Amino acid sequence: MSPSDLSKLIFLAAIWGGSFIFMRISVPEIGVILTATLRISLAGFSLLLFTYLHRVPMMWRLNVKFYAVVGFFSAALPFSCFSFAAQYLPSAYSAVLNSTAPLFGALFSILWLSDRLTLRKLSGLLLGITGVTVLVGAGTILLNLQTLLAAFACLVAAASYAISSILVKKLGDHQHADLEGPARTGIHPYAMASGSLAMGGLMLLPALPFSLPAVMPSNIALASLLALSLLSSALAQIIFIPLIGRVGPTRAMSVTFLIPIFGMLWGYLFLHEPVRMSTVIGSAIVLTAMRLILTSATLPVASATSEKN
Repeated sequence: MSPSDLSKLIFLAAIWGGSFIFMRISVPEIGVILTATLRISLAGFSLLLFTYLHRVPMMWRLNVKFYAVVGFFSAALPFSCFSFAAQYLPSAYSAVLNSTAPLFGALFSILWLSDRLTLRKLSGLLLGITGVTVLVGAGTILLNLQTLLAAFACLVAAASYAISSILVKKLGDHQHADLEGPARTGIHPYAMASGSLAMGGLMLLPALPFSLPAVMPSNIALASLLALSLLSSALAQIIFIPLIGRVGPTRAMSVTFLIPIFGMLWGYLFLHEPVRMSTVIGSAIVLTAMRLILTSATLPVASATSEKN
């Protein structure tokens, strides 16, 4: 991985680490569905404006079904799940469960991309999950139906992110099969980012009239929602989707291992949350896991198909 791509992964971890804090602030006042809907819609609108200004061809008639499928798995479903979880789980725990996305991505890559899961990569994935668990300290929250449902929602969101990354990778690697001759072309990464968010927002819009808050949200809740939309969604998608095509789904999603570190850092700086020794130990484990994944060698553990000469 190039230094440029690595720096983008770290930047993504920083802004996504803040997203869990933004949700903890905005969801109680704005609501689960409305937060998810406005987050996706505002991000989608801003990206559509971005693609228009950069003259990126959207080709709606040809690509709308791809935008809709990716939008569901990359935005509508996971954003709703994490908004729901924000009511019952501390932000650090949501970030920990989000870190299972690379493991889902590795498994789905084997099934759908004929990818090879190397021993080094598998060790990195498992070590990363261990590290983020140490970061927050397992077993420090009360287990009841609400927290279990919230944890399950986070796992669904993580798996959904993995599926969307696989879809983006497949669409980036293959040309449209329904076109013939020299007109065949792939979907531009910026078009995929803006089109998927726009379609994800449209999916949630019908629920908007039934999810309005009883009172006007505070300025800090609205500011958190705006940051969640423009920074953690729109800008992040512009960076992340092209990155998937360059480094692959598993390596790209390894960014989720770094998110809890930044989540706790922002919590310490802005919410005065304490930093424990487990934070330092867990951070060291996570960084080791990142190195294993990003520099994985070809020691095969499993493969969906046999090698072809």
